[in-house]
Amino acid sequence: MANVVSEGAAISGTRTAPERAEAALDTLATAPDTPDRLHRVLEQALVFAGASFAGVYVPGDFPSELFLAESAGLPRTLYGLRDAYPADSSSPVAEAHRNGRPLWLGPEQLAGCPEARRTPSPDFSLAALPLGPAGGGCLLAVSEHPGGFGADDRACLELIVRAVAVPVPAAPAGERGELPPDAFSLVMESGRVEVGDEILRLFGLARDAFDGRVETLLGRTVPEDLPALMSVVEADHMSIGERELEFRILQPSGAPRWLRLRGRLEPAGEGRSARLVGTVADASTLRSDVTDVARVQRLAAALATAGTVKDVGNAVVAALRGPLQASRIALAELENDRLVVTVLDPPQPEAWPEVWRSEWRTEWPDAPVRTMPTLAAALREGRARIWPAGTELEPALAEVGPGGLAVLPLPAGGRMAGACLIGWDRPRDFDPDERALLTACAGLTGQALLRAHAFDAEHELVGMLQRTLLPRRLPRLPGAVAVARYLPTTAGLEVGGDWYDVIPLADNHVALVIGDVQGHNAGAATLMGQMRTALRAYAAEGHAPDVVVDHANRLLLDMETDLFATCAYVDVDMEQGTAWCVRAGHLHPVLRHPDGTAEIVRAEGGPPLGVLARAEFPMTPLRLQPGTVIALTTDGLVESPDEDIDVGMDRFARELSAADPAHLGLLADALLTGAHRDDDVALLLMRYDGMAVRPLRESWTVWRVPEAVRHARRFTRRTLNAWGVSQDTLDTALLVVSELVTNALVHTGGQVRLDLSLVNHRLRLAVADSSPRSPVKPASIGWEATGGRGILLVEAVSAAWGTLPVSGGKQVWADLVPGG
Repeated sequence: MANVVSEGAAISGTRTAPERAEAALDTLATAPDTPDRLHRVLEQALVFAGASFAGVYVPGDFPSELFLAESAGLPRTLYGLRDAYPADSSSPVAEAHRNGRPLWLGPEQLAGCPEARRTPSPDFSLAALPLGPAGGGCLLAVSEHPGGFGADDRACLELIVRAVAVPVPAAPAGERGELPPDAFSLVMESGRVEVGDEILRLFGLARDAFDGRVETLLGRTVPEDLPALMSVVEADHMSIGERELEFRILQPSGAPRWLRLRGRLEPAGEGRSARLVGTVADASTLRSDVTDVARVQRLAAALATAGTVKDVGNAVVAALRGPLQASRIALAELENDRLVVTVLDPPQPEAWPEVWRSEWRTEWPDAPVRTMPTLAAALREGRARIWPAGTELEPALAEVGPGGLAVLPLPAGGRMAGACLIGWDRPRDFDPDERALLTACAGLTGQALLRAHAFDAEHELVGMLQRTLLPRRLPRLPGAVAVARYLPTTAGLEVGGDWYDVIPLADNHVALVIGDVQGHNAGAATLMGQMRTALRAYAAEGHAPDVVVDHANRLLLDMETDLFATCAYVDVDMEQGTAWCVRAGHLHPVLRHPDGTAEIVRAEGGPPLGVLARAEFPMTPLRLQPGTVIALTTDGLVESPDEDIDVGMDRFARELSAADPAHLGLLADALLTGAHRDDDVALLLMRYDGMAVRPLRESWTVWRVPEAVRHARRFTRRTLNAWGVSQDTLDTALLVVSELVTNALVHTGGQVRLDLSLVNHRLRLAVADSSPRSPVKPASIGWEATGGRGILLVEAVSAAWGTLPVSGGKQVWADLVPGG
């Protein structure tokens, strides 16, 4: 352990943080002036003052307003900061600007400020330092470290203030004359772009062949790099200040070419639109020795968009392993005194020590911290530690980096969120600047890991809530197969409002339901669960499809919510191969016919549920041949910012036509490939195969006449004789029909209907009436009783009996099994 050198000790033996900051700023001051000088000055606050954001606010065209001229670090929106502040407001920016005195604000002072409402850390601190005398603007810095800015941090920020020289805002492209060869000017609103000749050469375009559209340039970008590039060239994602991005473009032959874009957004002024102006250069011709400050900046930018723990790990690996020429990197979370590995690079087990592989099992290893005393000591001290080659360490650590090992404790919110291990196989020397780089990266990673862990936990909770509101499994259907898929949105943590359901009904009918409640929040999810339950209940009562949807509409109106819902309801008769479709503001169903053609059924529709009290929901008939696939989906699958819903429906129909319906699960997965995930997606597919054995059915309307029971018995005898039912079963059936019809005529009013069906040698006798009250079986009957024996008699001679709700009334049924 005598060779163990801590990062803090190494730095204290050389230069203090303010001294190193002063040296770095002096280097910038003597270097040739470049457009990114202010940005590079602000980056010093990230490395030497521990800031996670730094920005310069200066008076704009109107002295009554301060605008953000430049920034570095994490996006300002993470801290609720704005692009501009009124100069007479009570914000820290305006106060430092007016009074000419620095402000150092901790969590207590910021508790009531708007800036503190969206902070990712409870130790959010802020510093506002005036740029010279009062009225000259200010430097704003944010720290997530416990205790805020220390004495050395404040000294570094004061040095940075003296080095700041705010550039004069560039004039619009129309006022600058001809653009330099490597420059561009993009009008954000129209997408029209002016580019220099060098940029056209890099993209392989001739001047006379370029149409002036930014989409033409974006079309030559490698698809994997397009989202990152779009986040810069779209106005909604670009913030005031300098931005830098490297991306690849496709070439006619050979590997893609790397380009580097530097740009800044010029806000809209009177009579002109917002513009993105900057330069594009061939990254291969630029200097390869990227500065440590640039590495921190790139890591900060990557961590700002890292939503999950895995994303954080990937960002750390990309930022450190290659530039530091490390052999391996491990990122582990600290959970109850155990280190749980979340990211390993390289991921192969053979690249890691034997003691790690013995704990590998099905997941990456985890181990108690106490089994690695050196690591435990580093976590207690909370400082980055580096051990050179040959240091005596426990095997679990020594084999990670035989040529050198760096352990970065990851602080976050006043505790240690985990640790990052970086190992080298070949001996490596570490200078103080590299140690400072590792320390800065550790702080950024710890905060990002804490946010990502919270995101993962909340996302899992959201997913669990969503799963409880949707069917756990779909029922087995007579003559058909159904599958469903649900994909939650990846944008944020909101619960989606999409739902689906498959409802078995009487007489081999099946209801297919899909819907979408407006909004993405707990209220929408709760309403989704209520609407799914209501539709299932109304369908089970035996209502016609249009009545089911109408009842759901009235229920939603009575709930007095501001939300509405769309819905498609399809009632399929499995015996006849027919269906009725009802739409309430939802997408049309799509049918894939047995010959492979797909048809978007232009079904009539009513308004969304919960909009109009007196709404009509017309029914559209569908005809199904064996092999027909019914596809119902929500708009998340067919609509996106760059694709209209009609275009998306046509694409969906083409993909359905080209797929193989034999494996419905694979078909559903194929249809979801490439889903945009900006919205949640529900997909419900049913392939109608036709019933192998079609039941025999007959019905008889029982008129209220003196001979009604005799007529019902005669109808039953004639029907069962035609079906070939045995005489013993026929006699029992006549007895049951007599009792059920008599009960309906005596105890109810309105229409009475007798239904007979024979399915797989099971005879069902059912009598429907208009009363919702079920018959009551008496507990006991005395010898003097004059009624109540009918139900006991039906129960005695039947294999089973019961009641079902049917359109406001009920159906009493009894099953007979010949020979049973």
